[in-house]
Amino acid sequence: MPKKKSTPPAQTAEIIEQPITETIIQNYMPYTMSVIVSRAIPAIDGFKPSHRKLLYTMYKMGLLTKPRVKSATVVGETLRLNPHSNDSVYQTLSRLTRAYEALLHPFIDSKGSFGKHYSSDMDCAAMRYTEVKLDKICEEVFRGIDRNAVDFVDNYDNTTVEPTLLPTAFPNVLVSPNIGVAVGMASSICSFNLAEVCDGTIALLKNPNLTTEAMLDIIKAPDFSTGAAIIYDKEKLLEIYETGSGSVRMRSKWKYDKKNNCIEVVEIPYSTTIELIIKRIAALVKEGKLKEITDFRDEIDISGFRLTIDLRRDTDPEKLMAKLHKLTPLEATFDCNFNILVDGVPRQMGIVEVLREWIRFRIECLRREFTFELDEKREKLHLLLGLSKILLDIDLAIRIIRDTKTDREVVPNLMKGFGIDKQQAEFVAEIRLRNLNREYILNRTREIETLQKEIGELESILASEQKIKQVIIAQLREVKEKYGKPRRTQLISPDDIVEYDEEDDVEDYGARVVLTREGYFKKVTFASLRGNDEHKLKEGDEIFIEIDTTNTAELIFFSDKAQVYKAKVSDFEPVKASALGEYLPARLEMDEGERAIAMQAYYKEKPLDKNWVFIFENGKGVRVPASAYETKSNRRKLTGAYSDASPIVAVFYEDEPFDLLLISSQNKGILINTSLIPEKVTRTAAGVQLFTLRGGHTITAALRDYSEFPSAVRCRKHKVPATGIAITEFDAEKQQLKLT
Repeated sequence: MPKKKSTPPAQTAEIIEQPITETIIQNYMPYTMSVIVSRAIPAIDGFKPSHRKLLYTMYKMGLLTKPRVKSATVVGETLRLNPHSNDSVYQTLSRLTRAYEALLHPFIDSKGSFGKHYSSDMDCAAMRYTEVKLDKICEEVFRGIDRNAVDFVDNYDNTTVEPTLLPTAFPNVLVSPNIGVAVGMASSICSFNLAEVCDGTIALLKNPNLTTEAMLDIIKAPDFSTGAAIIYDKEKLLEIYETGSGSVRMRSKWKYDKKNNCIEVVEIPYSTTIELIIKRIAALVKEGKLKEITDFRDEIDISGFRLTIDLRRDTDPEKLMAKLHKLTPLEATFDCNFNILVDGVPRQMGIVEVLREWIRFRIECLRREFTFELDEKREKLHLLLGLSKILLDIDLAIRIIRDTKTDREVVPNLMKGFGIDKQQAEFVAEIRLRNLNREYILNRTREIETLQKEIGELESILASEQKIKQVIIAQLREVKEKYGKPRRTQLISPDDIVEYDEEDDVEDYGARVVLTREGYFKKVTFASLRGNDEHKLKEGDEIFIEIDTTNTAELIFFSDKAQVYKAKVSDFEPVKASALGEYLPARLEMDEGERAIAMQAYYKEKPLDKNWVFIFENGKGVRVPASAYETKSNRRKLTGAYSDASPIVAVFYEDEPFDLLLISSQNKGILINTSLIPEKVTRTAAGVQLFTLRGGHTITAALRDYSEFPSAVRCRKHKVPATGIAITEFDAEKQQLKLT
């Protein structure tokens, strides 16, 4: 019998203990910094690495002057610098094209379908069908790149080099919008008008102490490729300009076609899409909140954006658009977060600070460019000075070359014969025989004076930062002249817009609101009450409060847990008197066991302006001004509505002082006027003693309507606190029935 092979023991991995902080530093932080620096956050030139690699590839392909080529060719070449998938590179290319309409000044001149910025469903055509080349403005983006204006680094496999930044001759970082999400931070830069940015930069170059407010007068507001309108808020814009953080509120542009009774939306906010707008309108139509609309459709065509909305007859287009701006993404905000890489470090900056950093960057680019040009001219001058010595005796130069036996001795012999250095001798030796004549040499040496003048100018510029700034100013004026355009995004004053008020859509009719002791609520129209005014109630329940009002009124409820709830009469559906009604604690999302003990109706244009009266079990009472319950926002719930030192017995609204009967557990009562109850401005005031109670007795009822208690008139008191007077047995029985 063969022996069974033994199984080697399983090897266990060695576990090395490591602090979590060290793990994060070693493993997570490199990834985080890679995403921030190499992927998501734009640098001071206004480009992310993916944009820069793509545009530089196209520049090296000669697509600044050559005709368009297939996008697939560009994508393939870009992979040498950006080794990601074809699709990701093509998507980057698409967003930079003129056809995509995301940029005020596109960098790529395109032919074919590349989708649209304002549509999430409109896909671009396959890269084998579309064609691209660099747009004319890229001349300013690459100005000086071949004259050492920026640093170059090796690509990912060290087969070629690529620029770390592009030497943009204008502040592209503020002209092109840029949004990116990194790890632990994000960037969201809106676009500004090129002409305004150039003017603002020139103003800052002339006056380095220019204030943010002065800059706002020049660069008036963001400007977006989709146009639309910004609701101008100077304070919010100043905050963005100072801190680099904030938001701008935008709304669409539209026109009314009276002939076809329809609205045509022609421009929408940059931060939304037509699909989001249509989806929201469809939902509102389905919910019955847009009864003015009969149809709506996407009519985007070759002429541009258009969303058409058909209206019912007699619909006011102004009011409808105010409603749509309020309820749909036809009005949206653009959130700004100017997070920009400066010297490889992310920084959040305001407009003036961004422009200062760009000026510093541009000065360095020009300094390097002028230094490169100066070195070239000095080298050329040096060669021409050597050539000018040949002019003194051309025959000697020819004789030296002719009499030299070997090729390698030509340069040394020329150096000895004319007293020139090796570089100059090499230059002379390379001149063709046909050019060794007086005319050629004279023509070349005439450049010496021009070169000396140009070298002097370059040295003068490099020695003065102010002169470099003057060069930047001249370039910015040139860029503005060539590429400046009028603003696309309109600025509108908040006073000029029609705001939508939900109450405008609320149907106004008379109604009676009813609240029972068990917490059931009904809204019954007066028309319904004419047929049957007998209310159906749960067994043992009774009507607690009944108010005649209208559907446009507001309601305020006080609960037994010291909380206030607010609602609108229109929030509740009308029912018949024969219906049981809606359970109010569930509708208002009250706490478990909580119930409403007071209800009052009022109107927004005429808020409650008198007092609320609170009566507590311990015999105390207080009046609190109704203004103490007003809130700036439309809060539906307010805690700490009154003191919780003693259980609440009743809450009343006092528009005018009224008589109030307080009954104790000892079957004693006092009848007082509410004017005797002191007024306190604090909601949680405990109040003052109204009813003198002894032996642990409490207040059991507070009645505004005491018609069922004939003996109440005997309990009248004119001062508080007051001692109660016994009520008759008949009255006591009535009270017991009332409390059960």
